[in-house]
Amino acid sequence: MGYDCIVLVKQVPDTKNITGQAMREDGTVNRAALPAIFNPEDLNALELALQIRDAHGGTVKVITMGPPSACEVLREALYRGADDVILLTDRRFAASDTLATSYALSCAVRKIGRFDIILCGRQAIDGDTAQVGPQTAEKLGVDQITYVERLLRLDGDIIEVERGIDGGVERLRCRLPVLLTVCGTANLPRPPSAKRLLAYRFHTCLPEIENRVSQELAAQGRSARREDVAPIAQARAAEVQRLGRLITVWDAEAVAADPALVGGNGSPTKVKNIESVVLAGSDLVLVEPTEEGCRKLIRELIHEHILG
Repeated sequence: MGYDCIVLVKQVPDTKNITGQAMREDGTVNRAALPAIFNPEDLNALELALQIRDAHGGTVKVITMGPPSACEVLREALYRGADDVILLTDRRFAASDTLATSYALSCAVRKIGRFDIILCGRQAIDGDTAQVGPQTAEKLGVDQITYVERLLRLDGDIIEVERGIDGGVERLRCRLPVLLTVCGTANLPRPPSAKRLLAYRFHTCLPEIENRVSQELAAQGRSARREDVAPIAQARAAEVQRLGRLITVWDAEAVAADPALVGGNGSPTKVKNIESVVLAGSDLVLVEPTEEGCRKLIRELIHEHILG
């Protein structure tokens, strides 16, 4: 019996390389100021989906919501073993909070139709909310298991997993379909395959093609208006599709998303204010390697509520 898995992934700014330009005045992330990477725990979710397919058969389909540049994580998913990928992109999706994001993703999953298991990372490193997975499950009306660390059994329509909790682990069993959010400790994601990299490195999407055509026309001093770009981009996209290298792109209409429930319109949470925190080192305190020095250190730690 094969299992059809859908993996929800995200391209995120690399929060290990934060600069002073990382945030805009309105509290949104200035993604152009940070390098973009594959959200780490989404790689663990993808790896678990690939392991399920390798062991039981089936398919692994990957969806990401984001700008055209998010095609990069879709190509990486193909390099690692995904069977198919979809880019969910629309200017109306901009400024989506977790509620609007989960709604758009649930619309995309409904458009796909049949699935057995949806997987996503426990949380994204740019927001750390851990809300999108559970909210997507709720909108789809399927069971969910969060903080998954190990797949114990998959037999017929029964799945059993181990999840991490404070102070231990839980073993949970439920019927498919189900949504799993996967922890970074669940597995070691496989590296991209050199063979698949050669096979999929030229896969692209129409918005990427349009951006390249626009840049080329501008560099030549020619008009780069949409009506000038579109015919050239469409011709190139047709050739890419003929070669089997065109990545599927869905917008709000394609997934039948209500415009009032996506982007800023569908996002009830707003950034009220932001505060820049500067960490500064304090005075160095030397502790004498004596019994009295140790007592003094312990008294100080108790006073600061670090001990006791």
